[in-house]
Amino acid sequence: MTNTAKKSPAKQLTERHEKLTHTENIKVISHVQREFEEWIINTLMLENIDVPFKYKRKKLYKNLQGQHVNITYYPENEKVAGFDIEIMKIVRIKVA
Repeated sequence: MTNTAKKSPAKQLTERHEKLTHTENIKVISHVQREFEEWIINTLMLENIDVPFKYKRKKLYKNLQGQHVNITYYPENEKVAGFDIEIMKIVRIKVA
């Protein structure tokens, strides 16, 4: 078995992409889903973090409020009403 096969998918991602961060077992305080074109935009607020975490899917997802999740994400800026706002873009999410 190679070293790569032993590593978790999250560990492999963070090693290949230096801007990615992985956090495990963090509690979701708020989960909002809204339609945008053909996508469902999901916005999460996590315990003790003031920055929104976002990801998109083609279909509605189960409500994650109150759940603990493992996420892999990177920082990004988004313009809202002419202001740049820092968000975290989720590339992988799983219920812990």
